[in-house]
Amino acid sequence: MDSEKALGEKDIGQVEEVVSDFASSNDALPIPVPEKLSRWNRTIQSLKGFEARGISRVQPSEREAPTLAALVQMAIMWYSANITLNNLAVGFLGPLLLQLGFLDKKLTEVVQVVARYFMGYWPAKLTTVLNLIIMVGYGTISCIIGGQVLSAVSGGTMSVIVGIVIIALICWAIAVFGMKPFHVYERYQSIPLTLVLFILIGSAGPHFNTSLQSVGNIATIAANRLSFFSLQLSVTLSWAGASSDFFVYYPESTSKRMVFAMTFIGLSVSFIFVNLLGVGLASGVSTNPGWDTAYSTSSGALLLAGFGGLGGFGKFCAVIVTLGLCSNTVPCLYCSALNFQTLGKVWKAIPRYIWVTAAAIICLVCAVAGRDHLFFIFQNFLALMGYWLAIFVMIVFEEHMIFRRNKGFDWAAYEDKTKLPIGIAALISFLVGWVGSILGMYQVWWTGPIARHIGDLGGDVGIWLGIAFTAVVFPPLRFVELRHIGR
Repeated sequence: MDSEKALGEKDIGQVEEVVSDFASSNDALPIPVPEKLSRWNRTIQSLKGFEARGISRVQPSEREAPTLAALVQMAIMWYSANITLNNLAVGFLGPLLLQLGFLDKKLTEVVQVVARYFMGYWPAKLTTVLNLIIMVGYGTISCIIGGQVLSAVSGGTMSVIVGIVIIALICWAIAVFGMKPFHVYERYQSIPLTLVLFILIGSAGPHFNTSLQSVGNIATIAANRLSFFSLQLSVTLSWAGASSDFFVYYPESTSKRMVFAMTFIGLSVSFIFVNLLGVGLASGVSTNPGWDTAYSTSSGALLLAGFGGLGGFGKFCAVIVTLGLCSNTVPCLYCSALNFQTLGKVWKAIPRYIWVTAAAIICLVCAVAGRDHLFFIFQNFLALMGYWLAIFVMIVFEEHMIFRRNKGFDWAAYEDKTKLPIGIAALISFLVGWVGSILGMYQVWWTGPIARHIGDLGGDVGIWLGIAFTAVVFPPLRFVELRHIGR
């Protein structure tokens, strides 16, 4: 993209009337920008390998030719982004929070622009904000865990805060350049990370307590299994609001079945792998005093304890695992920038790299503030985000299968409000779905009236009720909306 055209040519005193390269011709906003800042912006966007594009649609002529390697890269990207320490730490919650045994865990295992076609132009801003919270939230969790591990590896000579800053800076440096460097990074960093995780299995595996039994009666155990499964689903669903952002340069002719297959393989293999490993580490806390002491310090210290028998090499492996967090955080920062731009014309006019920087700073600040409350963030953040995503996915599914299956979409009209749905049906269905989720929530701060009747202590059915309420309400409302409004 020609950055000179994107930034304009007119010089009016010390101020230029600049039209962002992210704005299309029908919605560009003239934004006064100091001349020095304009030159600085042009210099940055002219850097080799730097992605200047924001949420503007990639035209067919700009897309890459379809190849088998490109399809395999999909699976590699999803695998690489999810065999990370933050997802491994989710496995800790089964034994340590829900008191489930080892075997029980083996039983569980640029989208926001597109959302305008399902939710409508204005209601889609709501899902954009919620997705932005998810991306920043997961970035925050990664920074916290990374800081904890680096502090533990240093023997306490490096503070958790310094470790958080290091992780945030590395992730920012990759995300700010855009998608192509990100894909290269994901492709190759998964190799040493996978090797190190297998080393962790060999080092820590003998200390896994595979005979650990679940605590409670049958009803309580069943409820806890359901809650843990819902939590795991929330983690996987977190990518639903961002998944296509990583593949905008793929041609429109790419096989849908292959996209599904590669995504499914990458996600399922990675999540099963790291979750079982996390469950194993957590199961050993009850029988290994050293691990129990480490866990009382931090989740990062527990990981380091898993490499305990390897001495200095074990610390090196722990650092590799920690740096692997970047493969999960970089896409979060990238998507956060696109989410910011989706909020409106003024937001879109601000370059993507500035929003990446803003997202990195927010993650850094939140991580520093919440560094001593990791499990609290897991409990209250992950499940809460899963509720709205399940509702959103159901709306997308029904709109696509019932109303758009034979019509398709005019993707060039993503900013034309007159061609997008009004969104009344989607918004009402979204809110009704939330009513179902609230009735079925089982959280520290709220237990819904239906959730109270799951087991003796309660169980989380919020996701399932949210899906059910939405599935029933959306089709008739959408029929009415199409009949009377026509779009």
